[in-house]
Amino acid sequence: MITKRLLTVALILVAGMACVFLVPSSSRLQPAGIVLSLPDRIGNDWVGRDVEITERERTGLAADTGFARKLYTNREGDQIFVGIVLSGEDMANSIHRPERCLIAQGWSVNDSQTRQVPVAPGEPPSMEVQRLLHARTVQTTDGKPFNLRDLTYYWFIGTHDRTASHWMRTFYDVRDRVLHGENQRWAYVTIEGRVTEGIGGVRQRNEEEVSRMIEAFIPQVLPSFARPAGSDAADKKSVANL
Repeated sequence: MITKRLLTVALILVAGMACVFLVPSSSRLQPAGIVLSLPDRIGNDWVGRDVEITERERTGLAADTGFARKLYTNREGDQIFVGIVLSGEDMANSIHRPERCLIAQGWSVNDSQTRQVPVAPGEPPSMEVQRLLHARTVQTTDGKPFNLRDLTYYWFIGTHDRTASHWMRTFYDVRDRVLHGENQRWAYVTIEGRVTEGIGGVRQRNEEEVSRMIEAFIPQVLPSFARPAGSDAADKKSVANL
């Protein structure tokens, strides 16, 4: 029985390694499923300003990686950050799990869960996104430690597919390269908000309030840069803006 199990494991490992060699080194790069730009206004309440892409970020990722970033503020002083990273030919050096970046920046991921959010205001259809609660200890102006908390929502948008899972995105990528000789040009979207409870000088928002704010914001901002999920026709506007 043990020998049979070992043989099964060995066959699975060999099959997995064989699949790696089957992935084409060069595949047809498909049109992006997004427009690589963000509007200056979202609805009647949110006004955005550009956020700088650092030199470290540019040099740390593939040269043909694309970026779009804005910080949106409403009349009440709430802020929501929106970031898009668009992969080029070398997806492995453009797109990665956000948890890796957060830990490298000194954050601890305290909670990770999958959520369903609407894809457009007032519409029942929803999409799956990943929600992270992460925290780090900072010093206040009077030298006391404070537990700073942020919420990050993220998902991936390809030419034909959307997913909140890094592993499913990898599966789609291998599937398309092996079966079709194609490379979906994946975009990684993040939307972040700070839990301001306990922070002086700003409107107090607890974790649940920030979650509701972000989940109401997503269907407002999504149509401004993403074409409909499952659309097979190349978006001429998105190609023109890359």
